[in-house]
Amino acid sequence: MEPRDWTDEHVARWQPVLPDLDPDIEGAVTRMDKLGVHLRRVRERFLAESELDRHEFDTLHALAGRAGRATPSQLTADLGLAAASVTGRLDALERRGFVRRTPSAADRRRVDVELTEDGGATWLRAMDVLGHEEYRLLGVLSADERAVLNSMLRRIMIVAEERDSSQ
Repeated sequence: MEPRDWTDEHVARWQPVLPDLDPDIEGAVTRMDKLGVHLRRVRERFLAESELDRHEFDTLHALAGRAGRATPSQLTADLGLAAASVTGRLDALERRGFVRRTPSAADRRRVDVELTEDGGATWLRAMDVLGHEEYRLLGVLSADERAVLNSMLRRIMIVAEERDSSQ
C-alpha cells in the first residue's frame, strides 16, 4: 500500500459530504496547491534570511531572465507593473547596490538597467535555494516520470491560459 499524505485524509473527509467529488481531481488540485504553498514558503524563508523583499527578488529575477540587462520598459512589461512602480523598485535596488543604470548605447535618451555583481550573486543564492528544493521534491520521480508530469501539466495550463485570455 502506498503511503498516505494529508490530501488523502482531506479527500476522504469530503467524499461523504460531496458524493460526486472526483477523488483524483480533488487530490491533484489540492496537491498542486499545497506544493505551490510549500515552494512559496521556502522562497519567503530565504528572502527573510537574506533581507530581500519579494518585489526585489521578482525584479532581480526579471532582470536576470534578460541576461542581466534590460530597459525599464522591458522590466515594466515583464513584471506587469506601471512604469512608476518599476522606477521605485529600481531606485531601491540601486541604493542597495544590486542594479545600476547606464546610458543606452543604442539610444542616448534611454537608460539600461543591469545587475551588479552583488545583485547577480544575491539572485543566484535565491535560485540555488529554490532549485535545491525543487530537485529534492521532484527527485523522487524518474526522469521519464518528470517528463510525463511536465507534459500533463502543460496540457492543463494550456486550457487554463485559454480561459484567462478569453476573459
